[in-house]
Amino acid sequence: MEKATKKNTQEKGGNATKSKAGVPEEARSLLLKFFTDEIKDIYWAEKHLTKALPKMKTAATSEELQLAFQTHLEQTGQHVQRLEKIFGLLDQKAQAKKCDAMEGLIKEGESIVDDTDEGTATRDVGLIFAAQKVEHYEIATYGGLSQLATTLGLDEIAGILGETLAEEKETDELLSEIAESNINYEAAEEEEKTK
Repeated sequence: MEKATKKNTQEKGGNATKSKAGVPEEARSLLLKFFTDEIKDIYWAEKHLTKALPKMKTAATSEELQLAFQTHLEQTGQHVQRLEKIFGLLDQKAQAKKCDAMEGLIKEGESIVDDTDEGTATRDVGLIFAAQKVEHYEIATYGGLSQLATTLGLDEIAGILGETLAEEKETDELLSEIAESNINYEAAEEEEKTK
């Protein structure tokens, strides 16, 4: 089992202690603390997303969009489990740290529901827009965390984060396909009817 506390190797010809990844131990400690804090942050985000996605599914009109939200809810549950595995690999207790970004994105999604008419394609467009903002945040987070794990020599953790990153990208692409296939055009027709 991979642990964050890998044995250090002594750099030849000098006194600087380096980890297997070649990062000086003092910098590695600071980077590992930052990395762990960011894992706590995305853990909070994913746990709160499991509460927001059912609401988004209920608010959606399109069956295709409802199914996408349901599928992503199931994936998000797996993402939470993967993060809990990462905490174990780091010899840390799974602990969430409030993610202000996700809190704001979820609130924005709720306001879209409040500001659009029930049963309309326009609401679905808004829900897709809100969901893709969440996906882009998650893509940026998991991409950065995966790279940091590699830098720290935490290859197993980097692989786990990379798996979640790939799923977030797939969800983003699916949401684009749903929007471009019908929903955006249906919303444009709704707009024309109200003029």
